[in-house]
Amino acid sequence: MRRAHEVKRDLCSALEQIADALPDGVDRMRCLRLANVLAPALRDIHVCEEMKVFPAYVVASGEERDSQTLRRLRAEHVEDQCFADEVTEVLMAIGHGDHIRNAEATGFMLRGLFETMRRHMAFESEHLLPRIEAWHG
Repeated sequence: MRRAHEVKRDLCSALEQIADALPDGVDRMRCLRLANVLAPALRDIHVCEEMKVFPAYVVASGEERDSQTLRRLRAEHVEDQCFADEVTEVLMAIGHGDHIRNAEATGFMLRGLFETMRRHMAFESEHLLPRIEAWHG
């Protein structure tokens, strides 16, 4: 999970840098590179968390597999994935030279994704990791 958080932090930083550069300072190649890795990276991380981290949390915490905590995190995964797909489309368009019609709205969209990702990671770091680490001793 720590490695996944590193990757997600890097994605968040890249999104933030693009949002900060809007509208005229955007590196179009950077947008294309990020568009190519954003959704697949999140999808891989979410699968790993749901297949490995969540079961470890269930054992370590004594919570049920379908606990409110894990339902919340799974729902956030779906929301983040859908949001990442939308952001990917925007980044691809910018990368291919499309005019940024509304820089404020585009920046708001990018910030919305990286802020929700950061909140999700904070929750996992504060609630899941300590229990899993305590259980592993």
